[in-house]
Amino acid sequence: MTITFLFKLTLVLLLLFVIFNLGRALYSMVKYDRNDPNAVPMSQYLGKRLFISVIIIMVLLIGLASGLLSPNTRPY
Repeated sequence: MTITFLFKLTLVLLLLFVIFNLGRALYSMVKYDRNDPNAVPMSQYLGKRLFISVIIIMVLLIGLASGLLSPNTRPY
């Protein structure tokens, strides 16, 4: 496996983790019970999503700067 493939695989896994946290936040929003002390609030999952999104943007910028990723020059 090349380093480019591993880099792209890492980005895809991070994006899937973001989608997973959005689903967990949705479930928490629907089923949240204020009286349950063990219930995890929706903001915790959305905070994780935001943190991972910032990491994804930083990894993309590092990949573009290092040459591991090349942008699409002609998008049409």
